Amino acid sequence: MNNDDNELLDFSLQQLYEHFSITADKGQVAVRVDKFLFEKLQHSSRNRIQKAADAGFVHVNDKPVKSNYKVRPGDVVCLMLDRPHYDTTITPEAIPLDIVYEDEALMVINKPAGMVVHPGCGNFNGTLINAVAWHMKDVASYDPNDPQVGLVHRIDKDTSGLLVVAKTPEAKTHLGVQFFNKTTHRSYNALVWGNFVEDSGRIEGNIGRDPKDRLRMAVFPPDSETGKPAVTHYKVMERWGYVTLVECVLETGRTHQIRAHMKHIGHPLFADERYGGMEILRGERTASYRQFVNNAFKLCPRQALHARTLGFVHPLTGKQMDFTSPLPDDMEALLEKWRRSYGNSE
Repeated sequence: MNNDDNELLDFSLQQLYEHFSITADKGQVAVRVDKFLFEKLQHSSRNRIQKAADAGFVHVNDKPVKSNYKVRPGDVVCLMLDRPHYDTTITPEAIPLDIVYEDEALMVINKPAGMVVHPGCGNFNGTLINAVAWHMKDVASYDPNDPQVGLVHRIDKDTSGLLVVAKTPEAKTHLGVQFFNKTTHRSYNALVWGNFVEDSGRIEGNIGRDPKDRLRMAVFPPDSETGKPAVTHYKVMERWGYVTLVECVLETGRTHQIRAHMKHIGHPLFADERYGGMEILRGERTASYRQFVNNAFKLCPRQALHARTLGFVHPLTGKQMDFTSPLPDDMEALLEKWRRSYGNSE
């Protein structure tokens, strides 16, 4: 028995828990197991998968394997870790909510920046859904762990603004159909780097996971088989030379859609670190300007994006419901800073 065999034997004595499992289909071509898992796991890097394999945590057909193992048709590939899978049961937490509207069927909530909407990916408490569970804790018919109720759509952790939550399965189905059929109205305010030649425009491009960074989305050609179709309409609201305030209206609702689309056309959102907006991308080469922008980053240290309006047909009454959320203090202060200093820029 060689050293590798000894290591794998030692690993097998650990108490391991299954976190992910997938069976390779009949047409699977031979591919390294680290590459195979990287393509299947959305929130992990290939380096982390390789380290997991080195630690004996990657199993194929109930046996630990190294990163260079070639996956074949019918192989059962599992990620086994030395800790139980985190319990994702949603528990009520006494977290304040800014409820814009509420009735027996739904709630419209104004979410602050910094709040995750749903448990997962390292954020297992303190979410908007935990807060909703607390708000609804005395309503016997509402089960926060029932997927037939709750969130109808999502916005990113560091995006502020309006969300609708369904209280009943009927309301969620009705609202879900509206989102699917693109009959809802959603507009966002965003501060982006750069000036636009035109006053309005349309961005079309499939959105899918960035193969170089699994935490970021990338834009692919509309006629490609990669990603999902996405369309964003934008209109210039104010120009300050080096940055522009735009209104974005979504035709589709993909993950990071506005952030990815704006970066794709060369206008990353201001202070959007993941998409390159936390750097000085436009402006003067002076110390005073650099200081100005750095101070602006401190005023709003997150992507400058706010879900400002939300419109839908009420699932019970059939009436059109339209809501508007004022800009939060951090974005308002950021815009006013640019307005005061560069308000005459065209």
